[in-house]
Order: sequence, then structure tokens, then C-alpha cells
Amino acid sequence: MARDLTPPSAAGRTLAVRVCSRCVMDTTDPDISFDAGGTCNHCRTSDRLMAVQRRSAARSGGLPALANRIKASGAEREYDSVIGLSGGVDSSYVAFLAREMGLRPLAVHFDNGWNSELAVENIQRVVEGCGLDLMTYVIDWAEFRDLQRAFFRASVIDIELITDNAILAAMVNLTAEHGIRYVLSGANKATELGLPSAWVWNKTDWKNIQAIHAKFGSVPLRTFPHLSAWRWLAIRALRRNMEMVEPLNLVEYRRGEAAAFLAREFGWRDYGGKHYESIFTRFYQRYILPTKFGVDKRKVHLSSLIRNGELTRDQALARLAEPLYSPEELAVERDFVLKKLGFSNAEFDEIMASPPVPHDAYPSDGRRVDRLRGLFRLAQTARGWRASQSPHDG
Repeated sequence: MARDLTPPSAAGRTLAVRVCSRCVMDTTDPDISFDAGGTCNHCRTSDRLMAVQRRSAARSGGLPALANRIKASGAEREYDSVIGLSGGVDSSYVAFLAREMGLRPLAVHFDNGWNSELAVENIQRVVEGCGLDLMTYVIDWAEFRDLQRAFFRASVIDIELITDNAILAAMVNLTAEHGIRYVLSGANKATELGLPSAWVWNKTDWKNIQAIHAKFGSVPLRTFPHLSAWRWLAIRALRRNMEMVEPLNLVEYRRGEAAAFLAREFGWRDYGGKHYESIFTRFYQRYILPTKFGVDKRKVHLSSLIRNGELTRDQALARLAEPLYSPEELAVERDFVLKKLGFSNAEFDEIMASPPVPHDAYPSDGRRVDRLRGLFRLAQTARGWRASQSPHDG
């Protein structure tokens, strides 16, 4: 069933907001729940998943065992792995770990036209510092802009769906082209757990992307890299041609410590927020989400840092009290984004004032694939449990 995503302010309602007693997540997540002590479901789930992750990392042999697998797989090839570099903390630190593991990754940057100068500088510093070859995958701007404009007009919440789908598709295509099995991902449980499902959409729902573009777009998508949910599920289930691995889950990862290290080691510079290395993502998270959807993603990111022991709850609340933009900064950034997307002020204001529309108001594979993914995860868990019972388990 489609969920009403209209924020209380836009719907003319004033609702009391309840905040978790441990982190800073609150009832702006429509699916949040609290236990008797006031702790939210995100904290409880994160604790459970982190405990499982630590046990899994210990059983797996950690980074040395992962390095041996990757080296053996790519011994006869120029590159033994691929790493996507955005210029952010997570992927940059994975590049450093790859160097320390003795791997030979091909660094790939996906350029969708929204790179900040700082992101480009950070990528170059990390690539040079780690001795990596860099390939830049440049998206067709006319196609991508038309897709973004279509998602704005559709009034769905996850405009970043198209970038995330294209990046995943590009990685799949690239590994197939070069015969590389392993992709080194910067995804990690330490700083990325607890994102409400109501705030995002299934990143492999190509059917949803196609439907929205068919209704609101005008430029044919002749070159846009894309990945269907069914193809991705097959890749994950078979694990023959491509395997996504997450090195940060095999170490005690701290975002703040990693950022400080990258600054010392490579001259890397911080960009101020989660994924703010992209100009569009920065504007999307700081203006579009809170203004139209009543969503402040800082709550997720700060809550993760609280659980990871990097921030106190009081410190996080103080950061949330800070404005997302100064009026001057917002005016400059808004003007830049609108001109780049080709929206007039009147068009954009009309889009922002229109009520949010659930993704599944348009044709979608999302819910069905979510159910299949759940079954797939159960099967993976069962296989992992059986392996843990083997006397030959290392």
C-alpha cells in the first residue's frame, strides 16, 4: 500500500515529535518504534547487526583472508579488483586499505555532472597517494538531466535512485568487460545503519525509473547505464561473475579517525557532511528533503556516529540545532542547481509546493523484489550458520 509521505507541516498538521533516548532519530520516520526505555528500533537493530558483523569478521579471517581471495582471483589479470571513488571518506579509506592489502584495484569515478571541485581534488590526491589507475565514467548529461527533471516532476522522495542505479550498473558492466570479480565497496555498518525505508527506494528498481521517465521525461535514454532488480538478484545469488565486498566491515571503522588520517596521509580535505562531495546531493539533503518531505538526513548520519562512539547525543543535538544553510549560501546554491537543471524559479517553486508522491504510485518492482531479497537473505543466513558449524571452519 502506498504510504502518505506528506510531512506534517505541508499537510497542515502539528504533531509532537518523539526522539529516541539514545540517538537522535525521531518520529519523522513514520515506521520508527520505541521500547519501554525510549530506545528506537534503529538502535536495537544496529546493535544486533554489529554483533553479527563482528562475529562474521572474526570467522572470515579479516583483511588478510580477503586479500588472499582477491589476489588469487585476479592473479592473471592487470587488475584484481575495482573500487568506486567518490572523493568521500569511506571510498577513500577503502583505497588506502587496498594499498595496504597489496591489491591492484582499478579506481573508477562516476561523473554525473555534479562533482564539486573538492571531490575532484580529493580523488586525485588519493589516486596518486595510493598509486592507482583511474577511470572516469562520464554519464551523458542530456540524458541524466532529463531523468533528474522527471524525478522532480514525479514528486518522489528518492531522486538519488537514478545515480545509485547507474553507478551499480556501471560497476557490473565494468567488471564483466575486464573479467574482474571483486568490487571493493565503501559501504559499512559502523556509520550507515538506521536509514528509514520510507526515506529511500529500492536502488535496483529500474522499472520504477523507466515508468517515471516515460511519464515525465523527453530525452531518449540511449546510453544511460542501468540495472534491473532481477539481474542484480541473480548476480548476488550466483556470486560467480561479480562479488561486492566491504573491507570497512572487517576493521574497527571510525569515520572521524579515517578523515583525520586521510588528511595527514594524502592532503585529503573534508567536505562537511555525508555525501556532500556532490553538489546535487548536498542541495538535495540540505534543502529538498527537509523542505518538501520533512526529512533531515543528518539525524541518520549523526545517530550512526553516536552508536559508533564518535559523538555524544548532546553533541549531535547541538549539530541538529544548526541551520542547514545560511540564507546567502542557500541563494547561491539554489540558483546554481536550478540553472544547471533548467528550471525557472516559478517551475521549481511549483514542484516544491506539490505534495509528495510514493514511488509505488508508478509502476515498480520494488515491493516484490524486497520480498525476494528477504528470502535470499534468509537463505544466506542459513548457509552461513551451517558453515559455522563445520569442523573445518577457520
